[in-house]
Formats: sequence, structure tokens, C-alpha cells
Amino acid sequence: MPNAVVLLSGGLDSATVLAMARQQGYACHALSIDYGQRHRAELDAAANVARALGAAGHKTVSIDLTAFGGSALTDAAIAVPTGGVQKQGIPITYVPARNTIMLSLALAWAEVLGAQHLFFGANAVDYSGYPDCRPEYMRAFERLANLATKAGVEGRRLSLHTPIIAMSKAQIIELGLKLGVDYGLTVSCYQADAAGRACGVCDSCRLRRAGFEAAGVADQTRYFSAPA
Repeated sequence: MPNAVVLLSGGLDSATVLAMARQQGYACHALSIDYGQRHRAELDAAANVARALGAAGHKTVSIDLTAFGGSALTDAAIAVPTGGVQKQGIPITYVPARNTIMLSLALAWAEVLGAQHLFFGANAVDYSGYPDCRPEYMRAFERLANLATKAGVEGRRLSLHTPIIAMSKAQIIELGLKLGVDYGLTVSCYQADAAGRACGVCDSCRLRRAGFEAAGVADQTRYFSAPA
């Protein structure tokens, strides 16, 4: 089985991507990043998902992005928006450079493992408008990976797989259920409580719930209050 590094946040999208990579025959080394996000529930969820989906290994790496702040997810003084998904602009939940940092860490581990494949659950359809989730960014990072690494220079080409980037949330959920993903293990909420229960009103909760509704399946999310 070829090795692959799969970024695993503990949320719905990354769990689905891990299941897809496993189904395609990769030995999946799951990588989660503790970057100082508002809660650790998603990291606990990532560990549960990695076990449930048979990851070959799972690491959690810490890097403190609260040192810079600039996002509702890394600065406690900035409130998480709860009024509905905004249609224009980039929301305050965007974390500056987060995806670049996470992909770079995944790339480093891939080189050590001799893995030529990275899997990332970026989505450019039902998402909050983050610039580092766009297909053109993913293509640019793959080019960087092959320019900046020993593996790439020596001809062992690295591939960045973003298999759900053009899928709707409903399509992601439908596929994940076919692959045996237990979405009850996942945490997507920006401000989940310590038990991993969701707020139901942040952008991530709204997009997730709309996905279950569009897929016509029961919402497996646990809430600490009634969703909006």
C-alpha cells in the first residue's frame, strides 16, 4: 500500500477524505494540527475518526497561531459570527495562512515517510469563502511542493489530492455514508463545547446541517442548543 498523509481536522470533510483515501488503497497517516483553535473537541474527534477508519497512524502537531490572532478562531476577543453565512467577502473565521501552514507540515511528514501523496479536504462549493480553499491555490501548492523538496527535485513527484473540492456538502455526506463514515464522531462547529456538542448557529454548523438536509438523511450532529 502506498503511503499518504491525510490532513484530519476531525470535521465532516476531512473524515470523508480519509475514508476515500483508504478506499483507494493508501496507507493513511493522519495529521491533525493543534493551532490554538477555540476548542480541543475537534482534535479529540480526529483521534476517534482515525481509529474508526483504520488510519495507519495519527499524529497531532502543535503550533500556536494565537500568537498572531486575526481570526475569530484564534483570538478570544473576536466573536464567532452566528447571524448566517455571509454571501460576500472573507469571514472573520478565516485564519491567516492556516492552510499553508498545515499543508507544509503534511509535506514535511510525507518526505520523512517517503510518501508521494497528500490528501486535503478543501472544498470550494459549500464553504465560507476562504481564499486558501480554492482550486488555484491547491494547484499552486502542489507546484511549490515539487520545487521545494528533496523528493520533488530527485524526481519523486508529490501529488496533492483534493477529492471533494468540487462537491456539494450533500454529495460529500452521501459518499461518506457509502464509505462507512460515522459522522456522529465528527465535530465541525467553530465553538463546540468540551463534549464536542455543536452550537448550531455558526457558519460551519449551518453549512453542515444544510448538507444533511439536502442529502435527505438524518443530521448526526450533537447540539448543546437547538439549531437555528
